Amino acid sequence: MAYDVAGDGNYKLLPNILRRVKLRAGIRSGSFLFDSYDVTNGERPEDIAFKLYGDPELHWVILMTNNITDRFYQWPLTQPQLQAHLEDKYGAGSEDDVHHYEIPQSSGPTSSRDFSHMVECNADEDNVSIISNREYEERKQDEYRQIKLLDPQFLETFVEEFESLIKG
Repeated sequence: MAYDVAGDGNYKLLPNILRRVKLRAGIRSGSFLFDSYDVTNGERPEDIAFKLYGDPELHWVILMTNNITDRFYQWPLTQPQLQAHLEDKYGAGSEDDVHHYEIPQSSGPTSSRDFSHMVECNADEDNVSIISNREYEERKQDEYRQIKLLDPQFLETFVEEFESLIKG
């Protein structure tokens, strides 16, 4: 877009930083396009892009296909980073304080790997489980660890479509 940076009538072409491309919901749910992947401790999007696509510069494909807009807070932290995050967010020594209480939901699934069958409740409920700040944050990290990877055979088409949308 043309913008007068100095206000002197001398316009310069600048990238439109407000333009954003979003993956269509129908494509995101297309199971034949994606493989499930568990991010290992310390693994970065660039590492995965290099391993899968042979180019670390394609890390943006991994972030975009997983709707990650903030790679520092929506990507799994290393153990030292998680500890620092806990201390920063909750205060040193408060990592094991109560975050919330929960019980299994009364209808529907009564167990799940991702704790989606649990509902928050008050402390005075029967058979309540105490969830610490640490446990809550570790659960979030486990969610971030589970990503989808675009099958390499669709990569070229994906990149071409993205570039055409971005150029407008």
